Amino acid sequence: MDFFNFTFMKNILILLSLFIGIHSSFALPNWGKTGHRVVGAIAEKHLSRKALKKINTLLNGTSLAYVSIHADEIKSDPKYNNFSPWHYVNFKEGEKYGETPAHPKGDIIQGIKSCILKIRDTNSSTADKQFYLKFLVHLLGDLHQPLHVGNAEDKGGNTIKVDWFNTASNLHRVWDSNMIDSYKMSYSELSNNTKHKTTTEIANIKSGSLLDWTYESKALATKVYASAKMNDNLSYTYMYHHFPIAESQLQKAGIRLAHVLQLVFCGKNTELDTFFNGI
Repeated sequence: MDFFNFTFMKNILILLSLFIGIHSSFALPNWGKTGHRVVGAIAEKHLSRKALKKINTLLNGTSLAYVSIHADEIKSDPKYNNFSPWHYVNFKEGEKYGETPAHPKGDIIQGIKSCILKIRDTNSSTADKQFYLKFLVHLLGDLHQPLHVGNAEDKGGNTIKVDWFNTASNLHRVWDSNMIDSYKMSYSELSNNTKHKTTTEIANIKSGSLLDWTYESKALATKVYASAKMNDNLSYTYMYHHFPIAESQLQKAGIRLAHVLQLVFCGKNTELDTFFNGI
């Protein structure tokens, strides 16, 4: 290969890598790897020994933090395209779930319910139970990222372009990963440094149905939308006011994930019926 062709091919490869990098960053769909791993790590601390043993057996000893990003990793495989709508739900402020026509392939609420039923089904194969458990861990994290219960017209804040410390981003990505990454802590550091919760506070976090948790995220999404407008440059002040909210949501997600997994592996059908109330 002569020098010209070598240089040409080298430049093409550089441009291709940049293209892939840019589009990969634009495709971050939720909390990002660190956030999801925080949720998984917190959940393990709130599980009973009995439930944790069953989960460890099913996952062959793999941690919840490790499997928490599996549902994002499979997005590159077209055979999983039908699961894409499971990562979010859109309905307008002031509406109730179900008043807006549902996505024909489902949404995060139907996804969580489907995962639970698949894991509980005695006819499900071990491989299916593993798959849906990994997905469930991920979806409980997604549900607590407020903009996963955002507006359809702006794709959950993805079309609200903002700068994050003078770098192009969007409101969804700021809450997905920009704030968490800017905090410069690993998932284990974040999960080990969450605020102490009393027994009563933990019980309150666990209480309520799946729809109650969804409406809670929707109310928070409304506040997130009001926190920034198109082309804002968000930086230290935004981080100061809003990162504690993101951190609190990660902790809630972990505690609630543990609660759901307790129901899945040790609970009664009547308890799950209450959790699914209204769906």
